[in-house]
Amino acid sequence: MLFLLIAVTASLQQVQTGFLDRSISVASKAYHYQVYVPADYASKPTWPAILFLHGAGERGSDGLLQTNVGLAPAIRQNFTRFPAIVVFPQVPTDSQWVGMPADMAVAALQQTMKEFHIDASRVYLTGLSMGGHGTWYVAYRHPELFAAIVPICSWIRDFPQFKGSLPVVPGDSAAVMRNLAQHLGKLPIWIFHGETDPVVAVSGSREAYAALKAASADVRYTEFLGMGHNVWDAAYGSDEFVRWLFAQQRH
Repeated sequence: MLFLLIAVTASLQQVQTGFLDRSISVASKAYHYQVYVPADYASKPTWPAILFLHGAGERGSDGLLQTNVGLAPAIRQNFTRFPAIVVFPQVPTDSQWVGMPADMAVAALQQTMKEFHIDASRVYLTGLSMGGHGTWYVAYRHPELFAAIVPICSWIRDFPQFKGSLPVVPGDSAAVMRNLAQHLGKLPIWIFHGETDPVVAVSGSREAYAALKAASADVRYTEFLGMGHNVWDAAYGSDEFVRWLFAQQRH
């Protein structure tokens, strides 16, 4: 028994920490992604996990650009605020977080959950701008995976600048918000948006919040007055947000 304990401890201590390069193959195509592992990984038996979906400006194939904006910089600024394994997939150029890239993101999360000791009841999903849209899209298709979601400056209905995207909620457009609320109503959600966002209209978040609130969903909404598109730094920099996030647990 003692030998087994020593062996397990030794294996934990050998795990690399920091931002790690990883790849996954989906439909015979390889995708690069990053995984952040806290320096004190070996000190706990399990960890929460966060899946982060980047915006349009970080698309590519280098597996690195997606860590330049949003959650990764917040972690680098003060890693103690985010005691979690964080998965950073990357959308190929000219693609969006729908269809195959969305499947890839979920596959990267699931591969990370197998590689590291993750508490499956504390897995979170967040994204900004195009990744906020992706947050709704992925959550709608996999609500059972997540303990909470955080879409930032996002949209749900078709958005002219992103033509060709698949709808978050399939079916009749008149029933989009009702179906969204019925499907995600039991999932804790915190929506963030800037009041004067010139890129993604704030109405996209307001409408989603109103529909979820009307359905008595577990939803919060923060609208940053006088702020434009980049509200993710303020959101991820909020201690109240961090406390709320890690308090959520799937039952």
